[in-house]
Amino acid sequence: MSYYSYNGGGFMRNVPAAVKNIIIINVAVMIMTYLNEPLMARYFALHPYQFIYRPWQLVTYMFMHGGLFHLFFNMYTLFIFGSVLERVWGTKKFLLYYFVTGIGAAAVHIGVQWLTGDFALTVGASGAIYGILMGYAMLYPDSVLTLMFPPVSMKAKWFVLIFAGLELLLGVTGTQAGVAHFAHLGGLIFGFALIWFWKKRHRLYSRWD
Repeated sequence: MSYYSYNGGGFMRNVPAAVKNIIIINVAVMIMTYLNEPLMARYFALHPYQFIYRPWQLVTYMFMHGGLFHLFFNMYTLFIFGSVLERVWGTKKFLLYYFVTGIGAAAVHIGVQWLTGDFALTVGASGAIYGILMGYAMLYPDSVLTLMFPPVSMKAKWFVLIFAGLELLLGVTGTQAGVAHFAHLGGLIFGFALIWFWKKRHRLYSRWD
């Protein structure tokens, strides 16, 4: 069974609605950021204290990125794995999952910032993207995935466990500065919790169209 058998009509025409629109919004926000980065960062990036009176930052930070590579990596991963989940769950359920994991990632990251006194702003869809990876691994745990760099093949469930371990290690040790490792962990945690909740109520594969 193939999840990527498109039958003409153009590339974006065959991308599921939510994934397609998230990608379009992210690209548009990147262009707006290039046009006026100070304004975009001030009002739409996630600040560890400003979000209290600008609560929309808990959502808008997910549509901002620190550069083209950051944007490409997140949107490519969203396209590959998010498209699968949206086709299984339907658009509404997928969007709920995406925003729960993204906002959950922000909550975990802010909690760590408050504990450590880190006042840096945060941008990127990575928390939600890690949630998407968790979702895919829980629905298709034995699906074999291959990384581009290095070209290693492994079952999805092991990939996610390794990623979680690495993010925890890097976050605790502060080895890779400037990366929101605890936001990634937050996305994984909230993704696991929401899927566990649906699974316990036998709603994991139900669609919300």
